[in-house]
Amino acid sequence: MTIATGHISAQKATYVEWPTLALVAVIYGGWACLTFYAHALPVVITIPVGAILIAWHSSLQHEILHGHPTRWRALNRALGVPPLSLWLPYELYRRAHLTHHRDERLTDPLDDPETQYWTKEHWHALGPSGRALVRFQTTFIGRMLIGPAWSIGRFIKNEMMLLLQGNTKHLGIWVRHGVGVALVFLWIKVFCDLSLWFYILCIVYPGTSLLLIRSFAEHRAAEGVADRTAIVENATLLGPLFLFNNLHAAHHAEPTLPWYEIPAWYRANRDRLIAENHGHLYNGYLDVIRRYLVRPHHWPEHPTGRAPRADGSMP
Repeated sequence: MTIATGHISAQKATYVEWPTLALVAVIYGGWACLTFYAHALPVVITIPVGAILIAWHSSLQHEILHGHPTRWRALNRALGVPPLSLWLPYELYRRAHLTHHRDERLTDPLDDPETQYWTKEHWHALGPSGRALVRFQTTFIGRMLIGPAWSIGRFIKNEMMLLLQGNTKHLGIWVRHGVGVALVFLWIKVFCDLSLWFYILCIVYPGTSLLLIRSFAEHRAAEGVADRTAIVENATLLGPLFLFNNLHAAHHAEPTLPWYEIPAWYRANRDRLIAENHGHLYNGYLDVIRRYLVRPHHWPEHPTGRAPRADGSMP
């Protein structure tokens, strides 16, 4: 698969995607209302709705970094940058995810920033406890329980190591992100009188877990490039939450396609996509859970060390 610009890129020069702007209003408005009225709501509402909004916001950021919903990059960035989940600067996410879209390098332990695979050297360097934590996350239950802590902790550690080594290439991004986090904290603590620990542990953490459902089984190591990307059909509830990136092969085939056009495009191209990825297909997320609740989705060490190129050669 290759990154396709498609008809959407040409159209974006002349129109605004109003469904996405409406989604922006729903997500930010819903988050503001939920946090402001949290004291008047039972936690059985606050926690799941808050988690849904955090996951939905992350899906929105993913949509925005692909060039939506307007042709004005500065406006798009302003819509995506508020750090509701606190830990991930939008600009670093944007850079890493667009690198991930070099499909020939999908799942590669060194070239794919979103890979779940390790080189032999890095795998053994983790040590027994680190390897045990990673292996646990190859199961669905492990991914949900400790995936957020591992992903966030590892990301922050790597960024701190860069700074300690004198590498300041991300410093400006972190300064701007820190301002955004301070504003979120100001809203949460001063205007909403909500515990920051409650927000972090009961809204951000489960929201991140919910988001990790999508990425858990969307890629696997394989010789063929198209074989590496999965499709999850019949995701009635989680599909809209993930802005239809459950149809992940469709997204990698047409990454500039807006979220609300993905289902129709997928239906029109379903047979071809399934043929290309050789049936790498799930019947809803319950199918994913049934297969991998306590069984590993993959072995963490990449089976060939590095992902083969499209022509079968190794980097």
